[in-house]
Amino acid sequence: MNRDPGADRTGIGFPAAAERPRSTPRMTARGRVYLWQGGSLWIGHGGGRAQRHAHHAHQISLPFDGPALFRSEAGAGWTEFSAAFVASERPHEMELQDVAIAQLFVEPETAEGRALGRRFGDVDIAALPESDRARMVAMLRTAYESASTDAEMVATARSAVALLTAAPNAATALDARVAKAVELIRARIRGPIGLADAAGAASLSPGRFRHLFVQETGAAFRSYVLWLRLNVAIERSMAGGSWTEAAHEAGFADSAHLSRTFKRMFGINPATLTRDRDRFPDPA
Repeated sequence: MNRDPGADRTGIGFPAAAERPRSTPRMTARGRVYLWQGGSLWIGHGGGRAQRHAHHAHQISLPFDGPALFRSEAGAGWTEFSAAFVASERPHEMELQDVAIAQLFVEPETAEGRALGRRFGDVDIAALPESDRARMVAMLRTAYESASTDAEMVATARSAVALLTAAPNAATALDARVAKAVELIRARIRGPIGLADAAGAASLSPGRFRHLFVQETGAAFRSYVLWLRLNVAIERSMAGGSWTEAAHEAGFADSAHLSRTFKRMFGINPATLTRDRDRFPDPA
């Protein structure tokens, strides 16, 4: 594994899993999720341990009042981060106390995602510079605690991501053929969508498209479709729907399929992600 030495990492090493207490509860999260095309913000309170998992998006973890522990190798020691960047498709585990936290997910094929990949390079987990961490936390905490509208929260989240990215340029542009396929996938994500459909939109053979899609997005076609379906399901749940309703709306075969995919990509059971209904009541 290639680790970033990052001056902002505390350098505190934690014992391997076998030496740590075995009573650490599974991760639970309570708050809100705000989605936009190419990214999302999860903000609220979380605590416990997420099992080993990997997902399509780059992840930026910003605990507000305490560190988070990460490891990318099963059974290895833990490393403490005041804020961390986790690269797309990199398996990892995360553990934290019950703290306020913001998690930003940025899809790597977007201009912002490609810029993040260029900045952090080929690492699994990297520390964020303290100056960026402090500004991002201040922005997100202020917006969240002032009960900003959904549009304001999305704007704030994207502004926070922009602190870590350079201005997009031609080198970060997604291949136009893959961009057309992505547009089709997003338009049909609530229903059936196959590799042949996406390849047709890109005017490529399925074999050539499969290779180019992985090259451009970092994900296999099926994994990418499941990632987008998860986001649709999360959006439905945050709007007050049950996870069974969310599974059907997002095009999963059933709630069990949704649950398995959710655990594989986020390391938690979807039922443990709940809307903070004291702060954000369900829509009437």
